Amino acid sequence: MSTTANDYTNPLDRPSDATLQVYWREKANLKSVSLLRRPGIGDGQIKPTIEIREGVQSYKHNPYHDNEYFRHDPNKGTLHNPYGQRMMRVSEDFMIAMLGSLEDEVGLSGAREIMYKCGYQWGLHDMRTFLGRMQAEYEADLSRMRVDFLLETWWWPLNITGWGTWRYDFRQRDKGLMFIELYESAVAQSVGDLGAVVCYFYAGLFASVFSVLSRRSLGCVEMQCYSTGEDHCRFVVSDYERVDAAAFWRSEGASAKDIIKKLHSM
Repeated sequence: MSTTANDYTNPLDRPSDATLQVYWREKANLKSVSLLRRPGIGDGQIKPTIEIREGVQSYKHNPYHDNEYFRHDPNKGTLHNPYGQRMMRVSEDFMIAMLGSLEDEVGLSGAREIMYKCGYQWGLHDMRTFLGRMQAEYEADLSRMRVDFLLETWWWPLNITGWGTWRYDFRQRDKGLMFIELYESAVAQSVGDLGAVVCYFYAGLFASVFSVLSRRSLGCVEMQCYSTGEDHCRFVVSDYERVDAAAFWRSEGASAKDIIKKLHSM
């Protein structure tokens, strides 16, 4: 029996639409961007939209390079990011050992399910902190911000911390389909060519993030992977019926191109 995306996120685990709406009612978290705040500039008030301010900005918006993003404290042996969050740097060997140990403990199917759920829960937590931080940094109401602006600002910290680069495609959103291309997956590049998709953590992450942004519960499945010899990974985010169908077709050997054609015909 094949494992489908629906197995990874049990209906009881999925946040309701009402719960997803709560994320958008988060207040601006000024503390989370205190390290980026430039004193004496701006009034810190949340406006309906982002205001154009010439000259020096209230916050430093581009801390995405090693010297600025990673805050080392040699005396305490700690590493933090500009938002005050504790970080840990790990090697590819750590990733391989973690995934291998998980598979030894619960089996391949169980390891995939756990990784998907870990990504899903991480995404929910990350979006809650991100949306509060976003309002504070740009001093504007979330609901008036463009989704692509939110997504790129959310992804940049993941980019600098080694989770890869991405490209998303919303051209089929009116049909309920969103596609993601992921390059330099931290998971797939660590384990190498295994002949099977391995980015279940990313699938869970994308499912929860797009659920929050669209304010309805969605699933995600990886259609192709760097670990199957492709040059990048591809995912589809949609309702659970289509995600389950895509997972089944993938298990039957369908290519990402074939899966997309089948999804369009549903």
